Amino acid sequence: MSVKLKAGFSLDLGPLKEPLGVIRVFTIFAFATTGGYYGSTHFKIKCPGGVDQHTDPVFGYPFRLPANPYQITLCNKSRSNETFLQGDFSSSAEFFVCVGVFGFLYCTATLILYLGYQNVYRQTSRGPIIDLVVTAAFAFLWLVCSSAWGKGLTDVKWATNPDQLILTPSCKDICEAGEFPSMGRLNASVIFGFLNMILWASNCWFIYKETPFHKDPNPPATMEEGGAPEP
Repeated sequence: MSVKLKAGFSLDLGPLKEPLGVIRVFTIFAFATTGGYYGSTHFKIKCPGGVDQHTDPVFGYPFRLPANPYQITLCNKSRSNETFLQGDFSSSAEFFVCVGVFGFLYCTATLILYLGYQNVYRQTSRGPIIDLVVTAAFAFLWLVCSSAWGKGLTDVKWATNPDQLILTPSCKDICEAGEFPSMGRLNASVIFGFLNMILWASNCWFIYKETPFHKDPNPPATMEEGGAPEP
């Protein structure tokens, strides 16, 4: 389906049905499941009379955990001194989101190019070659940032584990672990990260076929090469 709107622009929805155009739309799912995350961990102090005092330290993206101090409510209703979650895991989280955002912007630009300027894209070999190099670079970046964020997420889980928090000096011997933080979104973000790495690496093959480096192994025979003329 092709609709010519003005000089240089010709709307062609064909690439949306091909891997070249559809593979990259998964980029948004990776950083969307990480950025904006907000969660809390839970533990309590068991007090006489069955009235427990609950404490719910909060944390979220970009996972600078000491940025959110909390106080433990004691059985006499008083509060302890400020206590901090330990660990700064912002570098891996922000790197992951940064790759996702720039990948999404590049996807948007190339989809516009594929759908509206396919004739310009294929007019010279420069466009496909640049696209191939950038796509390969993003595949590598997805591998690096997903691995780094996977390790960072493991550390976040350890630092916010209620079983670890109740071992701190202000809580030891008086606290009881509660519910573990819900991190389904963050687990999904790591999966999407590695999925994007696979998809972008696979996309290199489809772009490679658009470059002059890809030669047809069975070129059509010509009269000069001894091919028989068609009747």
